[in-house]
Amino acid sequence: MIQTPRHMAGITTHARHGGPDNAFRYSVDYVLIDAEAPEPTPALFSRNRFNLLAVHDRDHGGQRDAGKGAAWARRVLARNRLYLGENARILLLTQPRFLGYSFNPVSFWLAMEGDDLRAVISEVNTPFGDRHSYLCANPGFAAIRASDTLTAEKALHVSPFQRVAGDYRFRFNVTPQRIAIQITLIDGENGIAATLQGDLAPLTSAAILRTGLRRPAGALRTIALIYWQALKLKLKGARYRKRPEPPTEDVT
Repeated sequence: MIQTPRHMAGITTHARHGGPDNAFRYSVDYVLIDAEAPEPTPALFSRNRFNLLAVHDRDHGGQRDAGKGAAWARRVLARNRLYLGENARILLLTQPRFLGYSFNPVSFWLAMEGDDLRAVISEVNTPFGDRHSYLCANPGFAAIRASDTLTAEKALHVSPFQRVAGDYRFRFNVTPQRIAIQITLIDGENGIAATLQGDLAPLTSAAILRTGLRRPAGALRTIALIYWQALKLKLKGARYRKRPEPPTEDVT
């Protein structure tokens, strides 16, 4: 059984293919929480109120800045005929707000039955203010294993240097000790390979302070790094594509 709340001091990598090539590797901090059950939290972390680090329900699940939290995730799963048992849990893996500021390139809703991962909703946000989520599951919602590859058609304009085309391939390895996620975009000769992985440890105020010293500013640092990589691609001659209208449906 995965315990919560947990801190994941992770590593994310990103490699772009198809010219101009570009790659980066950054450390990043996520929290893993039970999105439905109240639970004790350290003094420097809060749910739905201001703190050094915080997670707000309105930041997740459905329309951006007007999210419905875990209730939305439950509705998405039920709409797709996944009816979880009484002991199932909806966990949320996300970058927390930093002093009230929030930006998450991607968060993950994990539908757990015991130690079995039944489904993942990958919630993608863009710097343009758009959001779209991808429901990742096996046929019949069989347990997701580390060796499984789940596919979804790309629907959202995420980067101005990539077209809205191709397929995402997701792989998830979720254990009580560690989480490793791979996302690969295949678009002919073009594409992206991205990973997020890290060990899970208790979320404590001491861990939050250490994180603040090593990687200050949290979500502000994330958005700054995104713009830095965009500048590098522009200087390398990557074609800039205007933002199209986002998809009308919130989940693929």
